[in-house]
Amino acid sequence: MFCSRLFAGTAGLFLLAGCSVDVGSTLGLDRSDQATAQVVGDEPFAVKVGAATLAQGGNAVDAATAMYFALSVTYPVSAGLGGGGICIVHDPAHNQSEEFDFLARDVTGGGAYAVPGVVRGFALMQSAYGALPWQKVIAPAEVYARTGFPISKALALRLNDAADVVRLDAGLAAEFMDESGHLKSTGSIATNLDLAETLSSIRTGGADAFYTGAVGEKIAAYSASQGGAIGLADLASYQAERTTPRVMQMGGDYVFLPASRTGAGAFAGALLDNLSRAQATPTGAKDAEAAVIVAVKQTLDNFKLNSLPKDLGATGFAATDATGQAVACAVTMNGPFGSGHTALGTGVTLARAPSSDATGLASAFLTPVIASPSGDRPATLAGAGAGGPNGSAAIAYALTRIAHDEEIVTRNELRSTGVAPYDTVNAIICGGSVCAALPDPAASGLGAAVTPN
Repeated sequence: MFCSRLFAGTAGLFLLAGCSVDVGSTLGLDRSDQATAQVVGDEPFAVKVGAATLAQGGNAVDAATAMYFALSVTYPVSAGLGGGGICIVHDPAHNQSEEFDFLARDVTGGGAYAVPGVVRGFALMQSAYGALPWQKVIAPAEVYARTGFPISKALALRLNDAADVVRLDAGLAAEFMDESGHLKSTGSIATNLDLAETLSSIRTGGADAFYTGAVGEKIAAYSASQGGAIGLADLASYQAERTTPRVMQMGGDYVFLPASRTGAGAFAGALLDNLSRAQATPTGAKDAEAAVIVAVKQTLDNFKLNSLPKDLGATGFAATDATGQAVACAVTMNGPFGSGHTALGTGVTLARAPSSDATGLASAFLTPVIASPSGDRPATLAGAGAGGPNGSAAIAYALTRIAHDEEIVTRNELRSTGVAPYDTVNAIICGGSVCAALPDPAASGLGAAVTPN
């Protein structure tokens, strides 16, 4: 369930607008340096968009928002515009932490497709905390969709495993299959002009352009033509929720995690409660990994979860900036490419309805968390597990390590979930004198650090 298989990666360097941006598998910045702006996630091209956003004066929320919309293009298997998710924001400058819930929801009239939540959710979060104009954080994703992007190794792995889903949907097949009917390989260029137009509408018209404008009309019309039940009223009435996260204490840190009213919060909270009890035993006190294994098994038993689909179609990412603002997000399509149906003329693949089958459990394993010594102090950890209980376990293990004042400064020290790329953990961790952006060691993600020249 929880594996210590570790892989090393490579590092590189590229320059952006007056900043140096270190991009690689293990990135450390001296905390004495005021610039601790970092991003981390499962798909490298989206992470680079987050880094560029920081380099251009954006804050952590801007970077996370830009990274999400880029993921909707470069990693739609888990982060499409048809899905939903949860973010935790920690803002020490204002001594506050908040949760933004925007999970995809069942349609009032039932059906196989979910009402999308991500556009409304990220718009709400960015309007509350962002420093850049909305248009600027959407534009990079639109450019990727319109002019093309190279398929990364991270995406290629997921495409290979979801080949049947891609083949059966005209929109996905047009984007990710070549003329001979084979999946495009790593490095091949993919474009999605319909998605580019949708992103253009969101860029110029905000979230309303998606939910009540022409895009929403096309989604509703497609749903009706396929026997679905998403209506214009379902889209227009969708509201993201801004609320207070649950707070737990681990060691010298307060841990902010989803509130227990969501499945994600219920599972994460139960996991950390069980972890606390497991660590109180002689074995758990000596061996953090053993304690996590016991806690995960107990939590799964508590929720009567005996088996899960291999791929729940989820991903997590995080961002921090030089002011100490931190964001951790996890999003899901409730299965790889969600329902596997792309609304004609939009480029939007619709998430699977949460109640339709076992993939609806995906939202229970979204585990965005932020740990900090206090509400007015920068985060010691901002990260997310996603994709299944292994992702939640991996983030719990990282929290345990920092609670015991053990530094995690390299990617190899961050425990792999063992089932990457389906379950992954990505985290920005600060310990002692170093902050490091650490992608899952068994996956093909990326961490990036931005340092002003």
